[in-house]
Amino acid sequence: MARKSLVSVVADALLDQIVSGEIAVDAALPTEAEIGQTYDVSRMTVREALKTLQAQNVVRVVAGRGTYVTPISHWTDLAPVLRMASHGVAQGEASLQLVEVRRMIETGAAALAATRRSDADLALLEMHLNEMRRGNVDGDLDLFVAADIAFHDVILRATGNVFVGVLFDPLARVMREKRQQTSAVPEIQLHAIVEHESILAAIRSGDAEQSRLAMDSHMTQTADDLRHFVLNHVR
Repeated sequence: MARKSLVSVVADALLDQIVSGEIAVDAALPTEAEIGQTYDVSRMTVREALKTLQAQNVVRVVAGRGTYVTPISHWTDLAPVLRMASHGVAQGEASLQLVEVRRMIETGAAALAATRRSDADLALLEMHLNEMRRGNVDGDLDLFVAADIAFHDVILRATGNVFVGVLFDPLARVMREKRQQTSAVPEIQLHAIVEHESILAAIRSGDAEQSRLAMDSHMTQTADDLRHFVLNHVR
């Protein structure tokens, strides 16, 4: 196996330990020798793996003492942040922060879409909303989630701004995982359908401010439902 591949394997394994909480924030990582022994790799491979994590600000080196885990608020690369959001010990907080990011992007996208959407965009939004309704009635979670995501994708594309989709795309995988979790709750599905109906009506009207407010209301509903139905059950 090439040394570059081994570096990635070791860096990912250490990140998994950090994300799982096995190595806590501000705790020291094992020594280079211990890491090398654990993964049966050379000291040089271990150093390169640590450099990878250090470049992402996941860890910091304290001269003469060792390598320590940095708080996630200081991490500077999206990939490990998304790993933490998907599988980390602080998933609840990460889920709420993801809603905050969605609010910042999607409220503006809805406002733009209201003034730039085409009749074809409106038809697609109506179709996806009907699929959400059908998924809810039939108990088809996969259909509901896919339609929900597609509904929002149409709004992003309807802005006509190529940067919106590019900025949002890295969040797509973790957002799908979170929606699978939240949309499994029947009450959340019903709330979401009502909110999507309001968003569609506002965008159809062409009123940018009403569309922004409708999306903002949906983000508030999402956060409130997450706290009430999901996070309260996390032990």
